[in-house]
Amino acid sequence: MEMDEKKLEILSNEVKSSIGELPIVTPSLYRSIFEEYAKKNHIEIEDEQEVSKNVIAQQCSKLTTLQEQTYENANALSQNTSNAIEAIQNKDDETLKQILTETKKLRQEVDKLKESLYKDELTNALNRKWIHDKCLREGVSTFTENGTLAIIDLNYFKQVNDTHGHIIGDKVLIFITNELKKIGSPVIRYGGDEFIIIFKENISIEKAHKVLDKLRETILSKKLKAHSSTFTVSFSFGITAFKDGDLLETVVEQADKDMYEDKIQIKKRVTGI
Repeated sequence: MEMDEKKLEILSNEVKSSIGELPIVTPSLYRSIFEEYAKKNHIEIEDEQEVSKNVIAQQCSKLTTLQEQTYENANALSQNTSNAIEAIQNKDDETLKQILTETKKLRQEVDKLKESLYKDELTNALNRKWIHDKCLREGVSTFTENGTLAIIDLNYFKQVNDTHGHIIGDKVLIFITNELKKIGSPVIRYGGDEFIIIFKENISIEKAHKVLDKLRETILSKKLKAHSSTFTVSFSFGITAFKDGDLLETVVEQADKDMYEDKIQIKKRVTGI
């Protein structure tokens, strides 16, 4: 059953990636695309209701656990605050030291909780929620500061999946994420095989371009192993600057246009995997 769920997760990600550029997706259209990809990958869902029930149960369990942890941490922090006030009033240094130790541990637990909210489960890159919570104004999706955004899209990723299977495809996504993280700026998994990097204002478009171009050449020079064969991977990228108040959607669209121009050029040189 675990392997079946893994296949379904991969299938779902593939479907979500394929409909990403469609302006409108109806339930029947989504279902037809899902069935097409399921047939292509030889995946049969024997009991769809049971699978859906399990997925909902798992997600509810995660939310419940998250709520319980948040509640416990809030209670612990409240109790520590009360104890600290009492210790200060009584000039109890030993108790204050103990409270400090407990508060440091609590802070570590809270930090871990925050990380789990912002992590993509497969790649450990940041997720879209991180962008919305850390970079944008709530409700309007406009940036809160200046910077440079790069969008990265893998080349021939479908060919990787078709040739070597989706398990290898997942490993490629993890590999690319780890390579992108070496740049030192936040890496967000924005879609199936699409990533975003947020550079600080002091990183110009020209500098970001040089950094990504150098990384792409480094990745292209590496041979990845899949069973008894090897292959290479590459990516295309687009970069645009953004200002405080710019809409995320507008900035991404501009970077997308730049990325597709880059994809045309790189595919003239790199013709496959």
